Amino acid sequence: MIRLAPLAAGLLALASTTALAQGAPPPSNAPSPAETNPLPTTTKPDTSKSGPDPAAPAPEQAPIPRPAQSGAAPSVTPPPSALPTLVPSPGEPNDVDPVTLPAKPVAILSGQTKWEAARANLRASFKTIGETLAKLGLKPAGRPIALFTKTEDDGFQYEAMIPIESAPAQATETNGVTFGSSPSGKALRFKHSGTYEEIDGTYETLTAYLDAKEIDVQDRFLEEYVTDLGEGADDKLDINIYALPK
Repeated sequence: MIRLAPLAAGLLALASTTALAQGAPPPSNAPSPAETNPLPTTTKPDTSKSGPDPAAPAPEQAPIPRPAQSGAAPSVTPPPSALPTLVPSPGEPNDVDPVTLPAKPVAILSGQTKWEAARANLRASFKTIGETLAKLGLKPAGRPIALFTKTEDDGFQYEAMIPIESAPAQATETNGVTFGSSPSGKALRFKHSGTYEEIDGTYETLTAYLDAKEIDVQDRFLEEYVTDLGEGADDKLDINIYALPK
């Protein structure tokens, strides 16, 4: 902030020096110009002047408002979902939690995909399930999950699931969507935090842990998407990975 008091003192000193150099008469008891016309105490510009005084310092610039202050749309951060996870207590990154999975009624859509298209195809499957539930008047009751039933070098088969309160009385197939129950029983939960492309590193940690503990698991894994699978490759995700012991 510009301090105006030193500026006023400097101008008064300059006026006194100029008067002495020109042989000005001794000062009278009349009020000085600074008293009758004091310097402004703000940086508001004087509109009576035709232009800025080149000798005067520039007034302090008002801070530039941030986009959120000026009404621009802030960066979008998805809010946390109110839908519960299979296990209420959250997991911690790099920790292994022994949990018990409850059997939940779910809407199921089977599919298969190449590894490079996994995220897009899973997202499309969840969208189809959601649209089908809306047509049937059913609401999701949990986070989306995917059961990987068979993996190969170039891709995998899966069952995309969305938990619901209860299956419809007449559960017929609609848009390929059927109804059943999610896997239940003892499981080991590993939490992945990062992009979907980085999830291989979490699986490597999971495999190393299972090998070190000599734990035999089924040839299928369950992924639970605590945050939605977005379209951006850099989206930060929270995913629960469940290994199902034999």
